[in-house]
Amino acid sequence: MTPTPQNPPLAALLIFAASALLAGTTLLAKALGTDTLGPALHPMQISHGRFLFAFVVIVTATAVLRPVLRRPHWGLHIGRTSFGWLGITLMFASVAYIPIADATAISFLNPVFAMVLAIPLLKEGVGPWRWLAAAVALTGALILLRPTPASFQPAALLALTAAAVIGMELIFIKKLSGREIPIQILLVNNGLGLSIASVAVIAVWQAPTPAQWAALAGIGGLMACAQACFVNGMARADASFVAPISYATLIFAAFYDFAIFSVIPDRISIIGSSIILTGALILVWRETLHRQALSR
Repeated sequence: MTPTPQNPPLAALLIFAASALLAGTTLLAKALGTDTLGPALHPMQISHGRFLFAFVVIVTATAVLRPVLRRPHWGLHIGRTSFGWLGITLMFASVAYIPIADATAISFLNPVFAMVLAIPLLKEGVGPWRWLAAAVALTGALILLRPTPASFQPAALLALTAAAVIGMELIFIKKLSGREIPIQILLVNNGLGLSIASVAVIAVWQAPTPAQWAALAGIGGLMACAQACFVNGMARADASFVAPISYATLIFAAFYDFAIFSVIPDRISIIGSSIILTGALILVWRETLHRQALSR
């Protein structure tokens, strides 16, 4: 497989675009999970729409590009997709009840959970700086949960669980990396995700309004484009360079929430999100130093 030429400026642009698109999916999920576009849809129906329309986009791209596909590693794909479907469904459920920026900030715990899970599952060692990063990020999440009787947000637990589940998905993604080309991974992932979501949605299906159909198509299209931008951005620069740029998702999420739903982040949201970002950036910094040490 020919290595992709390195192009950090293009990588930064692609990751920035992916961040804007990803935040757009949570915005549409919030509109669908409330009565903004019609009777609220169940989160499993929203995730079904996400996989359905993303699969259509990726199948179309595959037909046009005609890449050489290899035999997939079905075990890893099934594990990755199962956790991914559950994680995105929980995430879509959470944004119907809490600010998009809060749910997005909590989602940045994904790599922290993945780090912890990698200890027993991948036999990776974790040093004190990584544990510090995890402790800082989890402190920020605890603040966002607002753990007092007067302000506790039960729905934030949905976002926290989603982060843990997607952290498990990252373990499978790590095992898949390098085995198959990106478009094949996206094709198989969304095909399996559509199969799982199609079975799960039967019990909660309701006829969407025309506006809801458009929003469901928008979620799938935006997600497919975001995945394509992210995968191509990661291929064109070091992960340590592009990872901090992906945190722009939080800025876009806060802006969309304000522009559409007039939600202004309060002091608790700003403090909790900032602490989570600090923990995540410590983790990126240590990963960068670790890779540099290994390359010497």
